[in-house]
Formats: sequence, C-alpha cells, structure tokens
Amino acid sequence: MTEIPEHLLKRAQEAKAKAAARKGEAAPVADAGTSQAAPVDDGERIPAHLLGGGVATQERAPAAAAVATAPPAQPLVTGPEGHTQRLLTVVKAGSIQDVRATPVDKVHVWPHLLVVEFVASLVVTAFLLVFSVFVNAPLLELANFNLTPNPSKAPWYFLGLQELLTMFHPMVAGVTIPGIGLFALILAPYSDRNPSNKPEDRKFAISLMTVHLMFWAVLVIIGSFFRGPGFNFVFPWNDGLFFEL
Repeated sequence: MTEIPEHLLKRAQEAKAKAAARKGEAAPVADAGTSQAAPVDDGERIPAHLLGGGVATQERAPAAAAVATAPPAQPLVTGPEGHTQRLLTVVKAGSIQDVRATPVDKVHVWPHLLVVEFVASLVVTAFLLVFSVFVNAPLLELANFNLTPNPSKAPWYFLGLQELLTMFHPMVAGVTIPGIGLFALILAPYSDRNPSNKPEDRKFAISLMTVHLMFWAVLVIIGSFFRGPGFNFVFPWNDGLFFEL
C-alpha cells in the first residue's frame, strides 16, 4: 500500500475531529420561513467534493419544508485507515526528482578532455626534448649560394603544393585548390550530423577524409620519388632517387 505523508494524515485527523464536533452540537431553532438554520462556515471546513461519497452535508433545504431540527447525519464513509479525504494519488518524491545520476555517454570538455590533451602535449614535448639531446637533426652541409641543387625541392610537407604548381597556374595551385579543400573540411561537421562513433555508420565522413588524404598523399609521393633534375617526371627504379629528408 502506498504510504501517505505525515502532514496529510495530520490534516485528515483534524478534519475528522471538527466533523465529529459539528455533529454533536445541537441544531439551532429554525425560523418560521426556513426549514433549518444554515451551518456556520468557519473557513476551515473541508469541501464536500473532497469528502468520501455518501457523507451527509447540511445543505439548504427547500423553503417549503418546515423542519425544526436537521435530520440525523449519515455516518462518514471513510477510506483506508479511517481517512475521509479523497485523494487521487500520493506521488513520491523520487518520481518527481531523480536524486541518482543518470548515466550518459557525454562528458564535459573541461576537465575531462582538456586535461588529457594537456598531459599528452607535455609528454610529447618531454620526449622531443630528450630525443633532440641524443639524436642530431639530419642537416646537410652549409648552403652554397653559387650552386643551386638540381632538382630543387621543397620539404616533403610542401611537395604537394610544389607538384600542383607544375600542373596549374600559381593562383589556382596555391590559393583556389587548397582553399576549396579547407572549406570542404570546415563544412564536413555541418553536412554530416550522424552522432554515431561506429565506422560503418560514418561512411560519408570517412569517404571525405579518405579522398582528402589520398589526394595529398599522391601529390607528395609523386613530388618526392618521381621528380628528377629540372623537376621532370622520372621513374625512380630507372633513374634513381632524387629525394632527401
């Protein structure tokens, strides 16, 4: 059985005591033009629609009836444990306010993500510092401004742009094509709103990133291994490698 809160029990007991006191009082003498005197409303009486069905209420009788005293009141119809208030239900606090944390698959950026990224950056920085102490960078000899190496290649991470310059106008190769690629990557999160983390559910995002990486990787590979003197196209297995880190 559902537990009824203590304050409702107390109010019900007070209402029962007042109803019993009103029944025990003698009814006032009626005037000639009325059948019975109206009960005194002290402002604390429980409304009739809250009392159980069958509760006798002293309402105004028709003017034609001339009865000096009110008829005996019928016994109160009580509910469980003697309560006379009609309650729809008693809602427990747990169904309104959930005090237990509901597990979710999301966490806050701070501190869960940023702390991990900060610690990872410190670890990588420390590793590079120690590695640079014991291993020297593969630098070439001092540059001779009277001798230009042939072929003259950019570092490997810029060889993709250098390869594009051999195919298109500098404005197209240096601004238009890289700009379109970066703009497409910026719009990718807005065009693919799939919240799933499973690779089989993210075919559009994986395809877009694969095309971007393969396009740039192919340009870097061609510029590194398939360009010889004069930046002409060569086969590395025939003419050798013209590439240095």
